[in-house]
Amino acid sequence: MFADRRPHPPMPMHRSRRLFLERCSTGFGAAALTAMMQDNGGANTSAADPLHALPDDAALRTFHHPPKVKHVIFCYMSGGVSHVDSFDPKPKLEALHGQPMPVQVERTQFNRNGNVMASPFTFKRSGESGLPISDMFPEIASVADELAVVRSMTTPVNEHAQGNFVMHSGFPFMGHPSAGAWCSYGLGSENENLPGFVVLQSGNAVVPHGGLSLFSSGFLPAQHQGSVLKADQPEAIRNVRPRGLRDDQLRRMEFANSFDQQFLNQAGGDAQVEAAIQNYETAFRMQTSVPELCDISDESESTRRQYGLDSSDQQKAAYARQCLLARRLVERGVRFIELSCLTKGIGAGGAANPWDQHGDLEKGHRAMGFQVDQPIAALIKDLRARGLLEETLIVWAGEFGRTPFSQGSNGRDHNPQGFSVWLAGGGVKGGTWYGATDELGYHAIENTCTVYDLWATVLHLLGVDHERLTYRYSGRDMRLTDVHGNVLTDILS
Repeated sequence: MFADRRPHPPMPMHRSRRLFLERCSTGFGAAALTAMMQDNGGANTSAADPLHALPDDAALRTFHHPPKVKHVIFCYMSGGVSHVDSFDPKPKLEALHGQPMPVQVERTQFNRNGNVMASPFTFKRSGESGLPISDMFPEIASVADELAVVRSMTTPVNEHAQGNFVMHSGFPFMGHPSAGAWCSYGLGSENENLPGFVVLQSGNAVVPHGGLSLFSSGFLPAQHQGSVLKADQPEAIRNVRPRGLRDDQLRRMEFANSFDQQFLNQAGGDAQVEAAIQNYETAFRMQTSVPELCDISDESESTRRQYGLDSSDQQKAAYARQCLLARRLVERGVRFIELSCLTKGIGAGGAANPWDQHGDLEKGHRAMGFQVDQPIAALIKDLRARGLLEETLIVWAGEFGRTPFSQGSNGRDHNPQGFSVWLAGGGVKGGTWYGATDELGYHAIENTCTVYDLWATVLHLLGVDHERLTYRYSGRDMRLTDVHGNVLTDILS
């Protein structure tokens, strides 16, 4: 399970630094070429029995228990979606609208707290299950019977960057691996031509507060960090040419191979060197796989319309492309895919946290809902129609919720004491809700959940015991769920 950390034979002293750099800089690509020449690429088929085997690059040798899903799509709603305006209706807010809060108010991010604020959105029971969803998400309401809504999520922080780090890694600061990196590390890749962890961006999407460290591999081997893919750019991944490799590149790599093999032997299998080789190898193979992935000319016109790629709203069309590429990445065996919201401009939050409406919440939330609603619903329907939803888990979450009282006249501040997330896909009991906040939607009071519980559940559905997926670092066995976490068995089918 753990990487080999035994001391390696030292590099011979007569080797010069110049010789090291020469062989290092030209050799990694050759190692990639060698690996590719020995294999046809494509999906790794070493896991012939999915209940007992994993791909060769997995840290785990076998699943801990039979997996329900193979892939995770993380729809991250940066900025903090208001749960009392989306998936957790609170009639009491309407009854007390405009009155002072009847309970003690905790300190908020800006501490400019007003009175009780009723939701400007209308809730309707949707699907055969009658799951309550607001009119912010009319299309997601059409797939209500696929959703398991957790209404009692909590987080220990109340600020965007810390909240983003907690939701991604379980810790409120940088340096720890993202959930996507943990999944890639533990389970390996089903397609060695693409990264195991891909972060999709499009249009004017930017990285949430916390920066690229949110997608970091932390102390895990570097090949497991998230690869940012610009879904609508000619060069989707930096320095991966959209036209593939030239013959002269192949010849140079062949020539460098002889130097590379000697250097690898002298390095003695150093873990960092191996990680660098893995990155270069993947980059080599992506020269052809990424352009093919991003070329959606083979998608039907009806599929494009279903996702909303034909929308006159540029942000919606851009997010729709991410959702479509997420499905294509699932088809190609990518383990973990994260989608990024786009800033909506006037009425929405800042570029890095577009769901952050401290004022004019209705306008901003309606704009953001319009951006993601149809594409996410289409993704669920498309995966289901293609028989892929059973092997895919979709996780929808932001870093916290929002207060039941106003900030200013018509905004809401951050609320980490209770908010909603949802899951859909394989192994999930659709059309259900779990846990509860109080009658104001202020604090979780029933089946209170943590981010650790969320990721423990995700790993469980992937066939992994979250307590046994560990990595030895700084003298202790680290894990995604730290020393916490319980699988939310009540939402599992």
